[in-house]
Amino acid sequence: SFRLNDMAPITGGPGGAQWWDKVPSKFEDWGENRFRDAGFRAVPGAIVRRSAFIAKNVVLMPSFVNLGAYVDEATMIDTWSTVGSCAQIGKRVHISGGVGIGGVLEPLQAGPVIIEDDCFIGARSEVAEGVIVRKGAVLAMGVFLGASTKIVDRETGETFIGEVPEYAVLVPGTLPGKPLKNGQPGPNTACAVIVKRVDERTRSKTSINELLRD
Repeated sequence: SFRLNDMAPITGGPGGAQWWDKVPSKFEDWGENRFRDAGFRAVPGAIVRRSAFIAKNVVLMPSFVNLGAYVDEATMIDTWSTVGSCAQIGKRVHISGGVGIGGVLEPLQAGPVIIEDDCFIGARSEVAEGVIVRKGAVLAMGVFLGASTKIVDRETGETFIGEVPEYAVLVPGTLPGKPLKNGQPGPNTACAVIVKRVDERTRSKTSINELLRD
C-alpha cells in the first residue's frame, strides 16, 4: 500500500479540513446499508484505516485502528485508544481509555501484539513489541508491557517475559535494582506483578474492581 499508492487528500476532517496520506479510511464511500451490514458502532472521531477488520458488535469510541489490525466480536475500543498495525484483538475484550496496543511497523517487528478473548486492559496501559495477553487476563490501570518486561508472580516467584498467563490479574510494580559502584542501592526497574489468578467462572462473575483489590 505504501509503495503502490500515491499521496492523496482525504476528506472528512473537522471544519472541512482534509488529511494527506496514502491509506484511505476503511469507511470511505460507506453508506447506511454498508454500516448496517457490518454491524458495529463507530462513534464520530473513530478512525479506522483500510485493511483493518472490525467484527460485529464492536464499539469504536473516538480511537485509532491502524491498517491490518483485527478486532473481533463484541469488543470495546474506548476513547483515545490506539490499536496498532496488525494487532490482534479477541472477542469480548475491553480496551480502556488511552490504551496503546503496539503495531508491527514502527519499529518493524515480525510478531504482532495479541490480546486473546475476554481480556480487560486498564486505562493508559501499553502492550507492545509482540507481547501476548492470554485469555481472560486483567491488566490494571497503567501496566506497561514490552518484549523485555518482567512479569512476576508474587505467589510463586515465577517470572514470565513476553506473555501474560490466562486469567492472571496484573498491576504495575518494580524490582530492586543492582547496587551502584559506590555500594548504594541502584534504581528500581519497572515490572508487572501477577497479584492473583482466577478461573473462568470466577472471572465471569467478579467485577474488575473486586479482582484488583488486594
